Amino acid sequence: MKLNRVIILIIDACGIGELPDADMYGDAGAATIPNIAQKTDGLKMPNCQKLGLGNVVPIKGIDSITNPTGCFGSMAEQAQGKDSTTGHWEIGGVIIDKPFPKFPNGFPENIITEFENLTGLKTIGNIPASGTEIINELGEKHLKTKKLIVYTSADSVFQIAAHEDIYPLEKQYEICEIARKLLQGDYAVARVIARPFIGTSGDFKRTSGRKDFSLAPPHDTFLDLMIKNGFKTLSVGKIYDLYCHQGISSFIKTKDNDEVMQNVIKHVKDDNTHHLIFANLVDFDMLYGHRNDTEGFAKALEKFDSSLEKLLSSLKENDILIITADHGCDPTIKNSTDHTREYVPLLCYGPNLIKGVNLGIRETFSDIACTIGELFNIENNFIGNSFLKNIKKV
Repeated sequence: MKLNRVIILIIDACGIGELPDADMYGDAGAATIPNIAQKTDGLKMPNCQKLGLGNVVPIKGIDSITNPTGCFGSMAEQAQGKDSTTGHWEIGGVIIDKPFPKFPNGFPENIITEFENLTGLKTIGNIPASGTEIINELGEKHLKTKKLIVYTSADSVFQIAAHEDIYPLEKQYEICEIARKLLQGDYAVARVIARPFIGTSGDFKRTSGRKDFSLAPPHDTFLDLMIKNGFKTLSVGKIYDLYCHQGISSFIKTKDNDEVMQNVIKHVKDDNTHHLIFANLVDFDMLYGHRNDTEGFAKALEKFDSSLEKLLSSLKENDILIITADHGCDPTIKNSTDHTREYVPLLCYGPNLIKGVNLGIRETFSDIACTIGELFNIENNFIGNSFLKNIKKV
């Protein structure tokens, strides 16, 4: 049987239980989806349940079933870290051995001074903060002084917020490029992020002009190898930015989970040119995990599951759908809005795949890269093991 297209959905931050070393990261007890289900008296996700999600770990409201239509398992993160870039790179076949640097007390004075010298602009902030809160706190001062708002978070990021009336988008992107070139070595954060906003004091709003300036992976991912071997790839959502725009034939920017799923479904139905559709659903992480919004997270999971029904019915006979995550972000953990170091789910489905296979606990996210390498007959040196033989009919 010939399989000729893969659709990967990253349900961002949707971990399913603490990794053995979670306590070293301050994440003992983390289990994003199970804990959300417990706190909200059960999740209703019938489509994920049919694929076998409830067969992976106990989840209130999502029972295990005898004959799942999908193949199911979990994956452990081998890389050191728990951020989006680390997780996505490992899915792509790149496993880093050192976490990206974080700056919980803000960036060192010498870095801020050098950034100001290179841009010719002064800054305010330089603290870990919520993006919406810091523009409300410092937005008026920014308008009066034209100083850039610099801040970080629990992630490895250098974020720059500026009003679009003061600094047009292209200028903001130029500033971020300067920061990206500066932040190398010990200060090589995973991402520099432009965070433009509009409005007036008391009514500031972030815009869709966000742009990420990521580090480039240190060696080829499966995306790069697909391009080099003549295959076409489509990014939906922030995939394009996380892989530093590499290995992507075409990309679609999206504003929320709904737009991601609409685009994925549309291209599954109508697009016969791309061999890979790779999408990230960021709302779980950005809107709910980092804000400790357990109820919102639960509703978003159920809404995703509802949209999944249409996607499943749109798949062509030679398609493979892979659903997984990049890390956890358990909103039920008190006094933390950080990512959590967890196992992630692995669900695979295709109209012509073997059904109901327990894929077990995979030792690395990179097993996905190995599987895609084998599927498309691409020579690679990825660490991990392909599970293609487990799911593909002879």
